[in-house]
Amino acid sequence: MDYEKKLKELADSYGEWWNKGFPVPEMTDKLYPYSSMFEPIQVNKLKLKNRLVMAPMGNIDMCEETGRPNEKMLKYFEERARGGVGLITTGLIPVSFGIDKSLIELDDLTYFPRIDRSRTRFSAWRDLAGMCHAHGSAIFIQLTAGLGRVGNPQCLVNQFAFPRSASLNPNWYMKEVPCLPLTDRRIKKIIKNIGQGAADAKAANLDGVYLHGHEGYLMEQLTNRAFNRRKLGRFSNYENFGLDTIRMIRKRVGPDFPIMYRIDLSLLLNATYKGRMKNTKPLKKFRKERTAQQTLVYMKHLVEAGVDMFDVDLGCYDNWWLPHPPSSMPSGCFLDVSEIVKKYFKDNNVKSNKGLPVPVVAVGKLGYPDLAEKALRDGKCDMVMLGRPLLADADWCNKAYAGRVRDIRPCIGCQEGCLNEFVEGGHPQCAVNPRTAFEEEYPREIPLAKVKKKVAVIGAGPAGVTAAEVLAARGHSVDLYERQDRVGGNVAVGSAPVIKYEIKNYLKYLENRVETLEKEGKIKVFMNAAPSAEELKAKGYDVIITATGSRQVKPKIEGIDGENVVYAVDVLKNPALLDGAENIVVVGGGVVGAETAYFLAYEHGKKVSVIEMDKFIMNHTCTANRGHIIHYLEEKGVKLFNCTKLSKVEKDGVAVERNMHKNVPDPYNTWASILPENVINPMEKKIKPQFVKEKIKCDKVVLAMGVAPENALFYQLMNDNAAAEIYNLGDSFKGGKVFEAVRSAYRKAVSI
Repeated sequence: MDYEKKLKELADSYGEWWNKGFPVPEMTDKLYPYSSMFEPIQVNKLKLKNRLVMAPMGNIDMCEETGRPNEKMLKYFEERARGGVGLITTGLIPVSFGIDKSLIELDDLTYFPRIDRSRTRFSAWRDLAGMCHAHGSAIFIQLTAGLGRVGNPQCLVNQFAFPRSASLNPNWYMKEVPCLPLTDRRIKKIIKNIGQGAADAKAANLDGVYLHGHEGYLMEQLTNRAFNRRKLGRFSNYENFGLDTIRMIRKRVGPDFPIMYRIDLSLLLNATYKGRMKNTKPLKKFRKERTAQQTLVYMKHLVEAGVDMFDVDLGCYDNWWLPHPPSSMPSGCFLDVSEIVKKYFKDNNVKSNKGLPVPVVAVGKLGYPDLAEKALRDGKCDMVMLGRPLLADADWCNKAYAGRVRDIRPCIGCQEGCLNEFVEGGHPQCAVNPRTAFEEEYPREIPLAKVKKKVAVIGAGPAGVTAAEVLAARGHSVDLYERQDRVGGNVAVGSAPVIKYEIKNYLKYLENRVETLEKEGKIKVFMNAAPSAEELKAKGYDVIITATGSRQVKPKIEGIDGENVVYAVDVLKNPALLDGAENIVVVGGGVVGAETAYFLAYEHGKKVSVIEMDKFIMNHTCTANRGHIIHYLEEKGVKLFNCTKLSKVEKDGVAVERNMHKNVPDPYNTWASILPENVINPMEKKIKPQFVKEKIKCDKVVLAMGVAPENALFYQLMNDNAAAEIYNLGDSFKGGKVFEAVRSAYRKAVSI
């Protein structure tokens, strides 16, 4: 097999994937009972009760400042064990403190849990193991060599120490900061530390060790030719770090302790960026990436050294949407990858040192029971890894086993809580499950209210439905009002593009919940209803909650009220508004504008341009979501104009002022990070005003210029003193994300 050709075809297919053989999955139970998912499997001497694995999602900022796991982390993992998953893997646990300076913040504090040789931390790990075992789940600790070039470069300012890597590599967050090569002595120290971490894990009664060897972290940097360009010494051979690490672990824990290894079959950088790899700094440094064939040989050698199982994906930080597939990527995106590995192992008779087949775990948006089951039945993998689906619904496994697929709360792929939250300084959470990582605060069973109240909830979007459901569980009398003819609010509009299939599944979930609650007599639902403040006051409610959503923003610009101007939300609801128009300009390059451009270019064959005032397209959007959309907009020929201001709408186009300064960023740059607003890059080149007036011709102008809270009803209710308690939640408080809406609604509702 020509692996590189196959993987290139796979990478190319991720733009218009719905026409490339990938399904558009739904939460169905056509293959129930799920005999393959819930079949036991043997790994070394460990028997797992089913073939479902919790991905390494979590634990950053779930520890004391010393690195000792805290109650939040313990309850978070116990919740997933209670939910029925066979194997839990922790998030990354570094072992290179003192070597990798990017792991430590000011005052020698850390946001990473630690296990490295300190008895002050051991008891928490023993507690965690006991909690998981009580529910029949095994747990592996994910040990990482360190962060290297993808670590926080602020160590240079805070500690006067350069970050370290395998070779002289640029830091991912600040390309201007070099990462100095690790010495052989320090590399050997990391290997020793990993061995000690594995021994500590075994002593703490954990069930196995899981090595973090993918995605461009330090272990990848040492075992991939893209990052390891050493010419001398033992570790100039890119396999030796990994093999020496496995041998050290086996030396410390013996032959019976399971070892799992996370690896990418390919970084896929050359297939992603093609010609840019030769002329784009710093990409050109990484052209000689480890090939898929070399990876397979390396995996064979790892098994010979003592590895018992693998999970396999694609990509790294520089094409971040691949190892973190966002909402716009297809489900089952890496099943071809796990199938390649399985076939190679079979053809080459690769077996573990225990004489067992080496399980290959599939990853990549497999949170649909029928899809996961089919992958196992078709032999594309031996186990299925679920990350975000288990954050969205900790009971995913138990519900699938019982055939309650309709009740599974689906992940929406936004990555705002699970990934972006810790980038911004928090711990992993979930946009649709407000209890995720708050299990220690909120019990599974919502407690009944001491005083039953009559409550009105206005708006049946995510905030309104969440509030109504929780309030009903508390025992209150709840009336839910929605001005449209269906629930969902802006979620309903946002589910229109095919790439938003996860939002569509979430919409169905909301509809199911409202339908069920109404049938059970727990809430009363009034559709096509927009009661006034006067009407609500007359009904004598004790509590009124407004969750009335947001309205579109239309700035005062000449020509913006013309017949050739429409809102993005209206286009998503009714694409026929653009019939007869071939050239479209989307004004606003935020997430709505960019996704609308994607929708128009790929699904409706329009020629699209996007203009954005900010220096970045899709700024303030999770890196993976941003990267996937922008990369494939470029592949489709969509023109992106950043640092560009709309000045006038004309009948045949738009007049703009465009900054042509040399330091304006490449709008298609997806290989570099956008730093959080509170982090300054002192070496960043300044953008000076150098505006040029231009005209972009088009047939239609689509506005995606943001939203403002629809809060008039709330303030009228307050003015009229319409109830003893009046609250404003979701987008009607602050226009934004499902994450914020659901979390605020849940917190408020459990307190009423």
